[in-house]
Amino acid sequence: MKLPKKTPWILCALLTLALGTLFLSGPPGARVLQAASPTPAAPTVAPAPPASSSRGGDVFTGNPVAQIAKRSSPAVVNIDTETLVRQSMAPFPDDPFFRQFFGQELERFSRTVPMKGKGSGFLVSKDGYILTNNHVVEGADKITVTLLDGRHFPAKLVGRDPTFDLAVVKIQADKLPALPLGDSERVEVGEWVVAIGNPFGLENTVTVGVLSAKNRTIQAQNLNFQGFLQTDAAINPGNSGGPLLNLRGEVVGINTAIVPYAQGIGFAVPVNMAKQVMDDLIRHGEVKRGWMGVSVQSLTPAFAEAYGIPTAEGAVVGDVVPGSPADRAGLARGDVIVSLGGKTVKNSQDVVFAVRNFLAGDKVKLEFYRQKTKRSVEVVLGDLPGKGEKKAAKGSAPSAPERTSSRLGAAVSGVTPELRGRYRLPGSEGVVVLSVEGNSFAQMLGLRPGDLVLEANRRRIRGVPDWEAALGGKPKAVALLVWREGQTLFFSLKAE
Repeated sequence: MKLPKKTPWILCALLTLALGTLFLSGPPGARVLQAASPTPAAPTVAPAPPASSSRGGDVFTGNPVAQIAKRSSPAVVNIDTETLVRQSMAPFPDDPFFRQFFGQELERFSRTVPMKGKGSGFLVSKDGYILTNNHVVEGADKITVTLLDGRHFPAKLVGRDPTFDLAVVKIQADKLPALPLGDSERVEVGEWVVAIGNPFGLENTVTVGVLSAKNRTIQAQNLNFQGFLQTDAAINPGNSGGPLLNLRGEVVGINTAIVPYAQGIGFAVPVNMAKQVMDDLIRHGEVKRGWMGVSVQSLTPAFAEAYGIPTAEGAVVGDVVPGSPADRAGLARGDVIVSLGGKTVKNSQDVVFAVRNFLAGDKVKLEFYRQKTKRSVEVVLGDLPGKGEKKAAKGSAPSAPERTSSRLGAAVSGVTPELRGRYRLPGSEGVVVLSVEGNSFAQMLGLRPGDLVLEANRRRIRGVPDWEAALGGKPKAVALLVWREGQTLFFSLKAE
């Protein structure tokens, strides 16, 4: 029998259909993967807890943030400020020509207008004390506090501390909600934190993040502070002064600053620092911050080798103010502080931050190395004196002022009356740097003309002969004590 011409094509189509069915079905017992199915099988996993679960142990079994926001928000306040400023109506108020021509008449073309600002704060006591940032209320002529329930209160500035950007204001009310203060020393990097505030006037905005880092140093306008907490919880203008909370609802920081050109980088003042400042502001209206009377630098390997210091971390005492608490305790230039107040000192910032933690009158235990010997003293901190009280020690008679030397690539001379007058040197001892060669060892050390070298590798320098004797041979490291513009500094570098 003769088959039709289309039969081979039909057979090929049937064979292709059979192979496709076999490929899709797979061998017996194989699992079939499907992109979608109109009748999916029921999942075998356990159902997730409902969103309204009241379990608040952690973020996997409940929502602790919702409970924190509910408990804490009533104690977070909105702060509105009003500052009266003079605004000129003249077309060119700062033009020197108009100033010279019209003089005081320009003041007639100005008026006083209110400048408004917004910020956040939180209640720390039931009788109306509120903690916020200094920059929120600084210069304000009128402060108004608004609570979550809509009540408005005029507020009085109790005191402020520009150093740590903190301020305390007071409203006349009682039986108010207050936030508990935690321990910022115990909070760990990576912990969840919650920020509550009023960014851009949006009251009681809650954001969540983690503690990104501790002990950050930032400089912003007039603020220069070591020890900030860093967080990625969203902080925006208006959040300043609001609380940063842990998952127990305790305040661990006061939201203060952001990096405007970045995302997720905010800073908060540690609450432990704020506690001390707040107590002082409430009691005295100002901070009685302690003062030790030393200038310090971080210890370098070159200095440690040159002075025989048996440690790699610490802060070198570069200068001691005569009559200061440090001077009375026996500290001297070249001592290396390794512990202050029971805490290890790794660098100069640790000393500055640690002293800021204490108040005038506090007794602080200090451990330091004087060359290879470790010593311990107690320093009673004093009040920070006014500027200009620091006095430089007077030197003795000059030694061979006419001689010069050019070791290390620096031309030096003994102290002459002409050099003493030109650079306003404190005494007649030492050698004066006249010039520094480019790419020389002296340039790498950081020396510059006008520096007065007082010590070289632990040797007192009275003149050029002492300078040449101290640097004779090939020392492995060079450490110089230098007087520069009213203060003494150490410069150190290892020789290659």
